[in-house]
Amino acid sequence: MAPMASMAHQAPLTHPAAFLARRAATALAAAVVLGTAAAPAAYADSPSASPKKLPDGLYGTKDPKYDGVWRQSLALLAQDAVGLRPAASAVRWLVGQQCADGAFTAFRAEPGKPCDGKTMRDTNQTAAAVQALAALGGHGDTVKKAVGWLKSVQNEDGGWSSMAGSPSDANSTSVVIGALAAAGEKPQSVTSKKGDKTPYDGLLTFQLGCDAKEGERGAFTFQLKGAAPNADATAAAATGALGKGFVVAPADQRATAPVKALNCKDAGGEKAGKGDPAQAAEGGDAYLVAQLDKNGQHLLSAMPGAEKQPDVGNTADAVVALAAGGHGAAAAKPLKWLEKNAAEWAEQSGPAAYAQLVLAAHATGTDPRSFGGTDLVAALNATGPKPAAAPKKDAGDSDDSADGGAISVWWVIGVGLAIGAGIGFLLSSRKKNQL
Repeated sequence: MAPMASMAHQAPLTHPAAFLARRAATALAAAVVLGTAAAPAAYADSPSASPKKLPDGLYGTKDPKYDGVWRQSLALLAQDAVGLRPAASAVRWLVGQQCADGAFTAFRAEPGKPCDGKTMRDTNQTAAAVQALAALGGHGDTVKKAVGWLKSVQNEDGGWSSMAGSPSDANSTSVVIGALAAAGEKPQSVTSKKGDKTPYDGLLTFQLGCDAKEGERGAFTFQLKGAAPNADATAAAATGALGKGFVVAPADQRATAPVKALNCKDAGGEKAGKGDPAQAAEGGDAYLVAQLDKNGQHLLSAMPGAEKQPDVGNTADAVVALAAGGHGAAAAKPLKWLEKNAAEWAEQSGPAAYAQLVLAAHATGTDPRSFGGTDLVAALNATGPKPAAAPKKDAGDSDDSADGGAISVWWVIGVGLAIGAGIGFLLSSRKKNQL
């Protein structure tokens, strides 16, 4: 199976940054298509110049200028979810990408050089980094600064776009909700300065209600009201509406309760569930299930000008969304499709793709080390620095080291204790916050 850029169900061409973040596993392929014709002038210059040599600690071998922080964050989250301690160099690289104001861009070739007005700060990359570093623990200052920046660029409608100042979109709003929850915030309490709107207020504006065509109700659009249903946005929103992020606790695959579509029959059905994030998520899940059933348990996408084709990444996101909603049995069906069809896609796409599949397997209680004959964890680990093999030990959250690296005080203690035994690995704390 050839790698797919999943472009039909992504951000509009006027917002390539959001699209590239949502499908970072194939970011370079997308950039080739979008770069010259679609990128606005400010973004066409890229977040940072392409490196001649990839930096130590970074996962993946492709140009990181559009997705470095995104793919690194997903890789670390996936490793953490299966009980591994990511390599110190990998965590240190991610922490070092943060700007002084708390934001992250996709890639900074010179982390020692301060970010300026030309640095393309990105909410998607920032929110992904927050989720990863909050899960690993020991990076309280970095997470706090990043969350502070995300709050500072919240739109009046309560949502976010990939780039501050642009109209909100469902995908960016969802990933930020996941970051807020991971950092210990209550998303429903984070309100816009002018509109006094919550992230859920902003997110639910993108859901198609009872006035939409039958078969489209419950779906989310990416951005514009009245636009066509967007499967990728729906999967992201169905997860975000529940206050969850990339890592979802395993769902019971024996739970066979049907997914409930939007109630449009009873009196007041037009407004049924209006403003209720949980019901909105359920409606989104119902749309996803219908699409999965229609297409043979996978979602579809299409490159511009090309025929529709299976979308592996969106299907993995749908599995996580269904698991987040407690629909383990429904999630198990597309997961089986992924087990049969996703290996080559992940191999060609890189660490973010492997991470997506690991997180989909984790959300369904499936062993990612035996995924349709592929050891996803080993494949992911092979794309970057080798993680520690020993189980992580829980520890209290601590501030980042003075040099901005990912080393906590527990590392110092661990090195002292390990000199005689020849162990040299980072002891990082784990702090779980589920989506």
